[in-house]
Amino acid sequence: MTAATLNIARPTKGGFDIAPATRSAIGAAAIAMSAFCLYAIVHAIMGAAPDHYAWRSWSVMIHVSTVIPAVPLGGYLLVSRKGTKLHKMLGKLWVVLMVICAISIIFIRGGTDFSLIHIFVPITLIGSYKAIATARAGDIAGHKKHLIGMYMGALMIPGIFSFMPGRFMSALVFG
Repeated sequence: MTAATLNIARPTKGGFDIAPATRSAIGAAAIAMSAFCLYAIVHAIMGAAPDHYAWRSWSVMIHVSTVIPAVPLGGYLLVSRKGTKLHKMLGKLWVVLMVICAISIIFIRGGTDFSLIHIFVPITLIGSYKAIATARAGDIAGHKKHLIGMYMGALMIPGIFSFMPGRFMSALVFG
């Protein structure tokens, strides 16, 4: 794949290194998903969320408590200035959140009953490894490709499915 295929721009003096269309799509996805997550948190804190079996599952609570901050943090990292100390520090935090999130989902159904959504576990773990490896090797184009793919593919797509009827986030948001 080339940079043109992924709609990735070359680094500019300002440090914004993804194309405006990609930045807009990521920004819109991050804002929308963050808003749904914030609404779910407020809904739950106010006691308006119904009883759901997930409240009693430690693995669901770990999963949700890592994915909710990963949504806005990942969006911020992708649309903000790159290469700064803050970017590197927050990037490491984001990868840790994503790895914990991916590992915790393995135990949601007892570690034995897997569904199609569990395909995102190896995608996240492999993507995390590749994002770190490419950054350390100085392959910034590869680093961007893996992180954009992880954010949109391993965070936003499963995030959309989490709001389907019967799922925990759906219960928090829609009652």
